[in-house]
Amino acid sequence: MRIRLDLAYDGAEFSGWAKQPGRRTVQGDLEAALEQVLRVSEARVVVAGRTDTGVHALGQVCHVDVEQWPDQTQRRLNAVLADDVRIRAAGPAPDGFDARFSALSRQYVYLISDSGLLDPRARGGVWVWRRGLDSESMHDAAQRLIGEHDFAAFCKARPGASSVRTVLELGVERRNDPRDPRLIEVAIRADAFCHSMVRSIVGALLAVGEGRLDGDELAGILQAAQRVPRFTIAPAHGLALVEVAYPPDQELASQAQRARRFRGRST
Repeated sequence: MRIRLDLAYDGAEFSGWAKQPGRRTVQGDLEAALEQVLRVSEARVVVAGRTDTGVHALGQVCHVDVEQWPDQTQRRLNAVLADDVRIRAAGPAPDGFDARFSALSRQYVYLISDSGLLDPRARGGVWVWRRGLDSESMHDAAQRLIGEHDFAAFCKARPGASSVRTVLELGVERRNDPRDPRLIEVAIRADAFCHSMVRSIVGALLAVGEGRLDGDELAGILQAAQRVPRFTIAPAHGLALVEVAYPPDQELASQAQRARRFRGRST
């Protein structure tokens, strides 16, 4: 039986998603909880998108294959897990569902405060910047990154891995938020992301907001497909995975097949 799990977690105390010896990770905590509650020797969880150290999630999705899923398992898992990770929904997945390969897109949101008025209780999820930013210029420049491109200039290289991705949406706007009346939100949706891609893009857009880069220069960096010291990678704590989108149930298996073929060539 394949079970879909929808998760939220505060990434502050986690060394990212992926299980690592001697480190606390979301995958490690979740698999340990599954093994304890279901009384199995091994539970292997497959995730839609691995988050880096310190990155949060509101809409993470994963799946696990089990022999049985008794009533109240979700409640029992949340009772075992620490308070900084919650299972928001859990149950049998539709036929053909694969949390990673069936996904059409992932959406992340990055929050920046440049007003000096941020509610101190929100600092763990917002990057505080001490100087004013031109959010309109940031938004205009961001449009140059939409589409299918080689994002090597915005990714940490991994041997043999492709950095070609398709950014479907990318916007920058100020939102009226109770935590800060001038909070800046960078929202990005893509078919997939390579390592540190979102935080690198946010760092480049911040350089645009300060006037150190313009849209043409940003496009040139993208086209050169090489990392440059013109901007810094934004810290992890401002970033959250907010949604993973999937096709209708009848298209889950075919989407997974397409994604496996593509990733098989590129990774």
